Amino acid sequence: MKQYQVQGGGPLDLAEWDPDDTAGLDKDGVRGRLKDLRERLASLQQIMWADERHRLLVVLQAMDTGGKDGTIRKVFSGVNPQGVRVVNFKTPTPRELAHDYLWRVHQHTPPAGGITVFNRSHYEDVLIVRVFGLVPEERWSRRYDHIKAFERLLVDEGTTILKFYLHISKEEQAKRLRARLADPDKHWKFNVDDLEHRERWDDYMAAFETALAETSTDFAPWYVVPANHKWYRNLVVAETIVATLERLGMEYPESDDDLSGVLVPS
Repeated sequence: MKQYQVQGGGPLDLAEWDPDDTAGLDKDGVRGRLKDLRERLASLQQIMWADERHRLLVVLQAMDTGGKDGTIRKVFSGVNPQGVRVVNFKTPTPRELAHDYLWRVHQHTPPAGGITVFNRSHYEDVLIVRVFGLVPEERWSRRYDHIKAFERLLVDEGTTILKFYLHISKEEQAKRLRARLADPDKHWKFNVDDLEHRERWDDYMAAFETALAETSTDFAPWYVVPANHKWYRNLVVAETIVATLERLGMEYPESDDDLSGVLVPS
């Protein structure tokens, strides 16, 4: 899935990334593959939990209806709930606003042996903050360097970071929003504020392009995931996570005790 990794340091045009891409695959052909990946991810998580030398942070960002919740549900469904935690960053509380913008984020990063998924993240402070002008440009423009330094710290302390931008088209978003309106059981998922964000689509694309280009590094890469087709989105994310964890070379630790002569009494 290397073709979806963003090479940072240069300009990025999301119009050049096809949200309909499926790499020539079809849904039925990969159904078994996704099942195998979920099972392998569950095994790798268990080894990570026992080993306690590594930790994984997964960052998910997308426009509304981009599929963050669905990705979490489909990719991590087989992982032991004790070993994975999902954090959603909503409007900052007064206590959080009294600190720097990364203060509330740092306390939710994964512990040794754990996996944490950020469903939206610290990147909101260079996305929605920029689009709606919530702070002056001279402040949010400095945050790209802050974020890279923050992620470098996490990596140096043993965290593996994977960041996924779930890339849908404006037409696909309209389709999904209409589907929510048409189904009373999905009305709870529809927020009229989503329409205001949709009106600022081009501004969001510009903000995402800058954020991804400025903060995709070799130690904390961004991936632009084609997300118009949910099954392919899930496959790309699962493949990338599993391949990354495989490269860590994790193994179950040996016991501190000599167990060769130990018998369990009846």
